[in-house]
Amino acid sequence: MSAAGSEGERSSSSRGRPSSRERSSSRERLSSSRITILSEGVFGIETAKTAASTVRYQPERVTSVIESRFAGRTVGETLGFGGDIPIVATFEEALAHEPRPEALLIGIAPQGGRLPEAWRTVLVAALEAGLDIISGLHFFFCDDPELAALAEQRGCTLFDLRKPPDDLPVGTGRAMRTEAFRVLTVGTDCNTGKMTVSLELQRALAARGVRAAFAATGQTGILIAGRGIAVDAVVSDFISGAAECLTLEAAADGGSAPDGGGAEIVLVEGQGSLMHPGYSGVTLGLLHGTLPQAMILTWMPSRPRIYGGNHGWVELPDLDEIIRRYEGALAWACPDVPGRVIGVSLATYDISEEEARAAVRHAREVTGLPATDPVRFGVAPLADAIIEARDAAVGP
Repeated sequence: MSAAGSEGERSSSSRGRPSSRERSSSRERLSSSRITILSEGVFGIETAKTAASTVRYQPERVTSVIESRFAGRTVGETLGFGGDIPIVATFEEALAHEPRPEALLIGIAPQGGRLPEAWRTVLVAALEAGLDIISGLHFFFCDDPELAALAEQRGCTLFDLRKPPDDLPVGTGRAMRTEAFRVLTVGTDCNTGKMTVSLELQRALAARGVRAAFAATGQTGILIAGRGIAVDAVVSDFISGAAECLTLEAAADGGSAPDGGGAEIVLVEGQGSLMHPGYSGVTLGLLHGTLPQAMILTWMPSRPRIYGGNHGWVELPDLDEIIRRYEGALAWACPDVPGRVIGVSLATYDISEEEARAAVRHAREVTGLPATDPVRFGVAPLADAIIEARDAAVGP
């Protein structure tokens, strides 16, 4: 069920559906190739989430970022992380930089997911130079006649991370059969760190010797993990089925297990928010497909209302009320194994450290749960909570 092995790719070596050998090769290219990131005019933590997350979690792959506003600076100077990765003004500069990139990553995934038309010339130039293209847009490059033909001609692969498999089932509750302990990240709003805390938890649990698997449900998570399904591009009837398949696959693969055994814990990346009128549907589908035994709630303290001007009329309820809504929405689907929120993950990058610590204290006081900003203060309290909940579910 990996995106890299779905119809979302097209290469010169395969007409039609890729073979299993080609899919394996494509996954390797997706997860490890050297990349330059196109983020012209939008490079920032919130405005270019795909770019920023790739820099945070796979900086060794990034040869440069294309953003003329900050040319001559480093990513570290611009974002506060990312080290000495250079920012250049043009694709030609990115191509000339050593080591030479092997792929061009579209660094944005805006609302509606359309391709900025001004970027097409850069895409053509990248394919002419023999680079693969990796995109998380809703606009599928493999369906574009000009780009698909050029990729075929030049032997390049077009990775459309959001293009879902064509054989997804309707959810039937199979996730409850996993031996692995299922954890889903859920949000007070969109873009509050659901992927970030999932990846930080996977690292922390692996460091403790726990076999933890990460199930990617968004384009950036798929890029980092090398597989997954972008559930916001799935027809609504099959969202829970997609989540179910991802959960089962992650449980079987074992995540960080060096011996290849099954996972002890599956961390499913959440999307959207039940509180968000635009994206609540995808969140509910994930909730009922994963049927988690535990949830981690993500919260951005600086947002009293839903993110985005088109939804600014929606005021967010208190944390304890949001928790009740998530647990209630899950309870009717799995009453015998009720999932619960066991911790709160904060995104505090836009406030001071003093304000951030006060927000963490507030979250703990309001919910009675462990809380932390996993990037700023470490993820240990949430990792502890997951292990404790897993042990309680397994029993003596």
